[in-house]
Amino acid sequence: MSIINTPVQPFKVNAFHNGKFVEVTEASLKGQWSVFVFMPAAFTFNCPTEVEDAADNYEAFRKLEAQVYIVTTDTHFAHKVWHETSPAVGKAQFPLVGDPTHALTRMFGVHIEEEGLALRGTFIVDPDGVVKTAEIHDNSIARDMKETLRKLKAAQYVAKNPGQVCPAKWNEGAKTLTPSLDLVGKI
Repeated sequence: MSIINTPVQPFKVNAFHNGKFVEVTEASLKGQWSVFVFMPAAFTFNCPTEVEDAADNYEAFRKLEAQVYIVTTDTHFAHKVWHETSPAVGKAQFPLVGDPTHALTRMFGVHIEEEGLALRGTFIVDPDGVVKTAEIHDNSIARDMKETLRKLKAAQYVAKNPGQVCPAKWNEGAKTLTPSLDLVGKI
């Protein structure tokens, strides 16, 4: 069953954010766009490259009024040490969320039961707490946050422009489509 267009269920987790431990709940998502970036665990090989990519693009996410949440199955304590010891992770100005109980990884469908880890999953959640995009893939393949930004812009565009759809490779400012019987078989 897909989680697209379903609300994020109630949750409560701890995160390391800007030198402090903070609580993150479903209420934290309300009123802003949220981007959940699931990773298997802290102190792995590919994960710091993705955290650094998210950090390098964080200003662009904030300009779009979106908060990024990096989530691993570790604790917020491990994330504090990861932030302090990895130059790449040390760039993060967004919450590093610990999910040691696997509540979030199971809710978003990225939990690897046999390993107690998460698959690489990226989810965009609208200001009402509803999941709008989902991407899940093998842990050996890192993601590109510029593509996540493109998807966020598309999700925001269609939210503001009901009845419009963003075609393949759509980028901000490009033409959109208005689905109609007249387009069937003409594209």
